[in-house]
Amino acid sequence: MWVSREAAFRSTDDWKDTIMLTEATACPAVIGLDVGKFSHWACHVTRQGEILASGPVANTEHDLDSLFARVDAGTLVVVDQVRNIGSLAISRARLAGLPVAYLPGIAAHGAAKLFAGDAKTDERDAAVIAKTALGIPDSLLPVPRRDERLEAARSMAAQRNHMVTCSTRDKNRLRSILLESCPAFEALADLADPHWLKMMESLGGPWGILDAGKPAVGAVTRGANRARIDAALAAISSSTRPSEYQVMAENPQVRMLARRIRESAEEAARLDTEITALLVEDGTYECLLTIPGIGPRTASELVISIDIDDFPDHDHLASYCGIAPRNRQSGKSISSVSASRQGNKRLKNLLIFSCNSLSRSRGRFGDYYRKCRDRGMCHGEALKAVARKRMKVIYAIMRDKVPYSA
Repeated sequence: MWVSREAAFRSTDDWKDTIMLTEATACPAVIGLDVGKFSHWACHVTRQGEILASGPVANTEHDLDSLFARVDAGTLVVVDQVRNIGSLAISRARLAGLPVAYLPGIAAHGAAKLFAGDAKTDERDAAVIAKTALGIPDSLLPVPRRDERLEAARSMAAQRNHMVTCSTRDKNRLRSILLESCPAFEALADLADPHWLKMMESLGGPWGILDAGKPAVGAVTRGANRARIDAALAAISSSTRPSEYQVMAENPQVRMLARRIRESAEEAARLDTEITALLVEDGTYECLLTIPGIGPRTASELVISIDIDDFPDHDHLASYCGIAPRNRQSGKSISSVSASRQGNKRLKNLLIFSCNSLSRSRGRFGDYYRKCRDRGMCHGEALKAVARKRMKVIYAIMRDKVPYSA
């Protein structure tokens, strides 16, 4: 049965986090923490909105324990950063038996516009965090408790993502240098192929490769696609050689960038192996791998980033992952459904791009992709619709911890 685009891409913009709503409305007071590296600013606000105390507190165990010991049981502690500089405050608050919640930075920035004045100070930010938690509790997100194995995997995944980012930056820089020197060579260069990286790391840029000669190129590219390598050498030979000063400047840069790209790729592969080894005994991870289009990278990100108990249904999870659409309506003049720019962008990209392989399949999701295209959706819209449909399966499998069956 065919459904409309709106039904296939259902909005969840108005979902409420019922757990946070109940917790925030039942607490006797709130401590808003504008966290910092050396000290935080704490604002202690009662249920009625009265500020009991506001001042700096050092980012040390002793000072944080002293702060949390002076407040009533059940006081909600709200931070604006979960990792890094906010991690100690969260762990000490939990050790003191206090509930903890997280106000995302984008929500805090938007809420600050509702308060008088436009100053940007730690004191004002802490008050905004505390009063927003009291007045708009559905803006809060839970801070999940994670076991040590998942925390280790999360740390390695963060490093892997950093290595991928560094590799992308270095590839862009290397292509910029090659374009200035020999565009014909740049058009043929495959920076994902280790043979090409080894050639440039050993011999330098296109003119360093040409000067080294065909025997030297063959020695460092054994096993590579010979036709493409020969085409690159022919392209260099038919191009105009720049000045020797430019050649002298580009060769060491190309060698350095090629080496860094290779090292980043090797480090990312090593981290992928270690993450897989950590999660190999995780039942949810193994079950996610049975879903069409879900590979080790996407499965590990889902397990690391999501505590399924925080999401009462797949609509909430889709909203968190950023693949739920955004409805825009104003009387009869505006009525549209567009892609949301909110959510976890890393998960969003992985979930959408992993559907590319499904677009050519003959299964359930491939058929749905083609139906979306037949209804007039472009390729990107159809991928998002497929990702949203597959989210129902992902949610059910993470909730029940059972393998996928078509």
